[in-house]
Amino acid sequence: MTTYNTFRTAVKSGEFLVTAEVAPPKGGDPRHMILMAQTLKGRVHGVNITDGSRAVLRMSPLAASVILLQEGIEPICQMACRDRNRIGLQADLMGAHALGIHNILALTGDPVKAGDHPDAKSVFDVESVRLLQLIGKLNRGLCGNGKPLTDGSTDLFPGAAVDPQLASWSGLQRRFERKLEAGAEFFQSQLITDFERLEIFMDKIAAGTNKPILAGIFLLKSAKNAEFINKNVPGVSIPQSIIDRLAGAADPLREGMEIAAQQVRLAKELCQGVHLMAVKREDLIPQILDLAGISPINAVSG
Repeated sequence: MTTYNTFRTAVKSGEFLVTAEVAPPKGGDPRHMILMAQTLKGRVHGVNITDGSRAVLRMSPLAASVILLQEGIEPICQMACRDRNRIGLQADLMGAHALGIHNILALTGDPVKAGDHPDAKSVFDVESVRLLQLIGKLNRGLCGNGKPLTDGSTDLFPGAAVDPQLASWSGLQRRFERKLEAGAEFFQSQLITDFERLEIFMDKIAAGTNKPILAGIFLLKSAKNAEFINKNVPGVSIPQSIIDRLAGAADPLREGMEIAAQQVRLAKELCQGVHLMAVKREDLIPQILDLAGISPINAVSG
């Protein structure tokens, strides 16, 4: 069985971490996903495979992660609580382990009304903190109900999402601490635009936890793209100054790459990694990393 531990090894050794997000296909043909993910080889420690992001239907992240693993690319499989109860979630987690997929990002999931099947029924039997707790039990050889697994424990490396730009500091701290207590080994943040606030979060809340925070960096392709995100992505606010900069650029895509690279450099001064999102243009991520002065990584497999 093929398995990779590049991401976990880098986390444990304190390296500056780089991850990137790739969406599974909307259909049965994974070729475009594979093509985009292959451009990231040697530049990232892991590739996040989304689980119905924005409640939009796409291929199972578990299946997509297996496909990437077969291509020699280490996946970080996102798992959301919106569409499965605790039985289904545990079944998928055990399956992930058996298939050599060990990095799991535990998410509550976006509301169905935000997506392309607004009449679908939400599950939310558990949310992200309780999903992290389930992973911890499986790793200790127990079901969610506390009974022993008869065919062996799992070896999953769980992470969680964090939003340093959340309006409520007390709510942010409480949620962050609950995820830490539940066993999160790493945190990937939502899209960051306010780096002063990220610095305060790192100093006031994340300091001393010894768990890496990866700042979310998004490639904005144009002013129109930024305005679309402001309107359609909950909890995200692109500053008007960035929108104006994109609108006034002769080459908005190149300007977006420069902005992303500047943000990577800012993040490198504040936290242990970056999580890059470049929807449908993941092939530009290596260039953004070059602009930011981030060297290729040395892959470790085993």
